[in-house]
Amino acid sequence: MFEMMFGLVFVLVIGVILVRLFQGVSQWNRNNHAPVLTVDATIVTKRTQVSHHQTGTAESGMHMHSATTYFATFQVESGDRIELQIPNSEFGMLVEGDRGRLTFQGTRYQGFQRRMEI
Repeated sequence: MFEMMFGLVFVLVIGVILVRLFQGVSQWNRNNHAPVLTVDATIVTKRTQVSHHQTGTAESGMHMHSATTYFATFQVESGDRIELQIPNSEFGMLVEGDRGRLTFQGTRYQGFQRRMEI
């Protein structure tokens, strides 16, 4: 019974890895074929996602690693909202309520040029 359960779990894990790999390659391909667009947009909100990873063994010591992913939601003139992952170097430069020109390709953030209003 154990061997059958072990084999089933192994096949499931490999299956999940292959599906995620296929999804990633598909999204990369769609982004490459999407046009680069530049539109007027307003920054609606920003958020972060922190993931934690634990490595090591009880004998060698456990090590905790974390990674932060940064996102911004933009509202375009049509009223549609787009959430894009942004580089951490630009996260602090973007302020909710800022207006400007958003450049993106598919789901890839290319940049945001703030419009100075007087």
